[in-house]
Amino acid sequence: MLKLFTDTDCDVTPEIAAEYGYSLISMPYSIDGVTTYPYVDFDEFDARAFYDRLRNGALPNTSAISREKYVEAFEPVFAAGDDILYVHFSRAMTATFDAMDQAVKELLEKYPGRRFWDIDTKGITIVSLNIVLEVGDMVKAGRPVEEIMEWAKTEVDRFAIYFFADDLKFFKHSGRVSGLAATMGTLLGVRPIIFMNSEGKMVSVGTERGRQRAINRLLAYVDELGDDVKGHRVIVGNTDAPEIADEVVRLLKAKYGEDLNVMTVVVNPTTGGHCGPNGVGVCFHAIHR
Repeated sequence: MLKLFTDTDCDVTPEIAAEYGYSLISMPYSIDGVTTYPYVDFDEFDARAFYDRLRNGALPNTSAISREKYVEAFEPVFAAGDDILYVHFSRAMTATFDAMDQAVKELLEKYPGRRFWDIDTKGITIVSLNIVLEVGDMVKAGRPVEEIMEWAKTEVDRFAIYFFADDLKFFKHSGRVSGLAATMGTLLGVRPIIFMNSEGKMVSVGTERGRQRAINRLLAYVDELGDDVKGHRVIVGNTDAPEIADEVVRLLKAKYGEDLNVMTVVVNPTTGGHCGPNGVGVCFHAIHR
């Protein structure tokens, strides 16, 4: 039997995990020396309280989880005679998957005959969530894992994400984005526009002055790159900016129809600490990233 895994950096909540049968691996963040594991140390993410801490000056840090954590998650599955498919956030953003590889290698030697597959979404937050949900739909439909892995070879790169941040200091602190000019943080009202490339890295593709221009820039990417947009989920993510997210949804439905399959999510705290509050992004099916 195939068991599904994903992680909290993919914006998967326990409710979504339960709906699709995913086991959820928690990716931690630290503030003021206190490390928190989402949905382990709390049951429900209080987005307003978390992002208010960032507004008040907190700068979170993130860290990889250990080999032992992966062994703890995966070994009971292999011991029960089942196989694993893990759909996870970008390998290019972390060293945590080196620890995972070590754990899986040891476990497969201990449990010969078991199989382990993983899909690198080459992204984080809503682009990863979109792929997690697509895979979940295929598993629900009875598609074999080999077919899903073939799908992933081409389709992972056809889910695009573009987003903007409200304050550059969080990206500068995390060091996760390339192409950011050091002077940007001093320019009031200037918002970097960022996307996840085919290597699974966050890259700045320019700036816009003012929130509305930034929103229009995101929508322009959907228009320019979108492929069968209505045939797939569109996901709008926000870092405690629900009014802006609602405006993006309104404009998307005005363009593509009220029946557009669009969902809105709040970005998980581990990822949200990289971009800070008041950011918004959109993920859609595209001709390329």
